[in-house]
Amino acid sequence: MITAHSSPHPSLYDDDEAVLSALELVLTKARRAGAENVDALMIARRSLAVGCRLGLPETVEHAESRDIGVRVLIGHRQALASTSDLSDASLQHVVEQAVAMARAAPEDPYCGLADPEQLARETVDVEGVDASEPAPEAMADRARTAEDAARQVAGIVNSEGAECGWEAETVAVAATNGFARMFRRSRHSINVSVVAGDGQGLERDYEYAMAVFGSDLPDPAVIGASAGEKAAKRLGPRKIDTGRFPVVYAPRVARSVLGHLAGAISGSAVTRKTTFLADRLGQRIFPAAITIADDPLRKRGLRSRPFDAEGLPAHRLNVVEDGVLRCWLLDLSSARQLGLETTGRASRGVSSPPSPSATNLYIQSGDIDAACLIGDVAAGLYVTDLIGMGVNGVTGDYSRGAAGFWIHDGQLDFPVSEVTVSGNLIDMFANMTAANDLEFRYGFDSPTLRIDGMTVAGR
Repeated sequence: MITAHSSPHPSLYDDDEAVLSALELVLTKARRAGAENVDALMIARRSLAVGCRLGLPETVEHAESRDIGVRVLIGHRQALASTSDLSDASLQHVVEQAVAMARAAPEDPYCGLADPEQLARETVDVEGVDASEPAPEAMADRARTAEDAARQVAGIVNSEGAECGWEAETVAVAATNGFARMFRRSRHSINVSVVAGDGQGLERDYEYAMAVFGSDLPDPAVIGASAGEKAAKRLGPRKIDTGRFPVVYAPRVARSVLGHLAGAISGSAVTRKTTFLADRLGQRIFPAAITIADDPLRKRGLRSRPFDAEGLPAHRLNVVEDGVLRCWLLDLSSARQLGLETTGRASRGVSSPPSPSATNLYIQSGDIDAACLIGDVAAGLYVTDLIGMGVNGVTGDYSRGAAGFWIHDGQLDFPVSEVTVSGNLIDMFANMTAANDLEFRYGFDSPTLRIDGMTVAGR
């Protein structure tokens, strides 16, 4: 299958002056239409994905898009409108629509642009973009190599395919407070999924990798072999008895804990009091050995950026330090509501106002080897997959389907599936131990984690 979507205006991907000029035009039109303050965001993307299955080409998908969103402020009222049609008539219609909506919008005393003295003064190079665009043929070779390596693993009987992807993005922000800057970023990826069988049943597993630079991707054959080996090891899963046990999370699922934390410390949740951590700022919620950092300036980070969506400079932030919750993730609006300084974590799309979110969020490596972390577990569960989203952000109650391996006397013994792991995030955070095997692979990254005292529901 070959699909393509393209658009004109190639300069809006590659020409800095053309991008910022387009946004300045939007600001001018909005002011003339009656806006008091305005910011505008342009996101332009190009992507290519090439897939194969069972050694044969299956998909080639190419897409290009560029969209502009405008936020109009009149007093304490705001409204947004967006378009992918960048013609003069379309931009005029969008700003007039936004101005009309802002006049009818309810008052929001916390909305507004950043003060000029808060704005980023320089664009830091985070090495976020790979200037080389891969050829479809090279991407197809990568995908085939990965799938071939996976299918050569003993026990693999079928394939769900392999895909190699590439994306380049231009992000530009301009506002009537004087901010006008842009950055670019790219992402290369490869993934493969295969099925193992032994005559008694089938098991599926996968492997994938992402990197800003194509040269930083692992060897596709290594990716494929890992997928095949993981699938084969899952054959013959057994049932286990229900009980309270230590649960060890492999890094690819341990990072989900960061997602739950990021949601709980988002300024949006804090202002609404819809988080189980609402009253925990400044308190120890993790063991003293745990530090969790958010670093938008990490070189070649998948979520790196030199400034946030409101034009504030990016900076590294220890959200948890020595186990203590040190700060919230705040944009300007949530900071104003809480009477705090923003932490410069605003993100937004072209059709949404700024809201706080994490960037490259990670749990720092601990002092213990992952094998030792498992080694002193007499009986427990090593989790490699999580299913479902059974987490209550208000209470912290946690319950998710899981699969992995049973730990017996410090060793991985046999595969386990169709179990549920549950607890409360407050207790899980307090009983967490981090191994020393942190790798930056996903944007939200964690070493192997052990959480003691969880409920594992089996038969």
